[in-house]
Parts: sequence; C-alpha cells; structure tokens
Amino acid sequence: MSNHTASRESEVSLAELRGDCARMAPHWAAPKKAVTAPVKPSLIHGVTVPPASARLIDAMSDYGD
Repeated sequence: MSNHTASRESEVSLAELRGDCARMAPHWAAPKKAVTAPVKPSLIHGVTVPPASARLIDAMSDYGD
C-alpha cells in the first residue's frame, strides 16, 4: 500500500466545485438551437427493426399498453 496522502485537489467541496463551474460557464457557449421540421413518414424508408427488438418494445408498458 502506498503512504501517499490525498492532495488538496481531491478534497474540493461541492460548493467549491459548483463555484468553479459557475465561473467557467461563460467560456462554454452553447451552440444555437437548430429548428428542424418534422419528416413526413412517407419519406422515411429503409429502416428495419429486428423482430426481437420490436417484441421487446411491445412488451414495455410505456409503449405497448
């Protein structure tokens, strides 16, 4: 076993971490949201779902019931 003690960096409190993130946030600008129109179902082709996957989704109460 190592006798190495943890450095101060590993002992940063949650409040300090949140403060660091808040100070850095302006440096990380989010890209503009792209507005996309829905695609007509008639334009979607070539998509296949394996039978096992379809049964799995069908068996899930959120989707199948």
